[in-house]
Amino acid sequence: MATQHLEAKVRHHPSVAIIDLHGEINAFAEEALNAAYAEAGSRNPDAILLNFGDVDYINSTGIALIVSLLAQARKSRRRLLACGLSEHYVEVFQITRLADFMSIFSDEASALAAAPEAAS
Repeated sequence: MATQHLEAKVRHHPSVAIIDLHGEINAFAEEALNAAYAEAGSRNPDAILLNFGDVDYINSTGIALIVSLLAQARKSRRRLLACGLSEHYVEVFQITRLADFMSIFSDEASALAAAPEAAS
């Protein structure tokens, strides 16, 4: 099976920037992920939502990249939220304790609805 390089597109809502992720989050994803995060933060939103709904695979390097985004978010006092994770990756986020530091939602609508509370 061929590797699906990550594509990341940013959408802006009033207080939340959404990064739609498509493909695999692995060592090849670093540049796309960091560029999307920088673009998402450019309007100084209260929170950034990572939409994993179209992510096929996350390996340990991908988890490390997400931890790096979390560190950037914490440094700028911004919440990092996640939605669209499969049950397997929700469990991975719980095991790695990422779920302790970012709010995880089943879908984008519930994340946006909760964003004001999650951002406080």
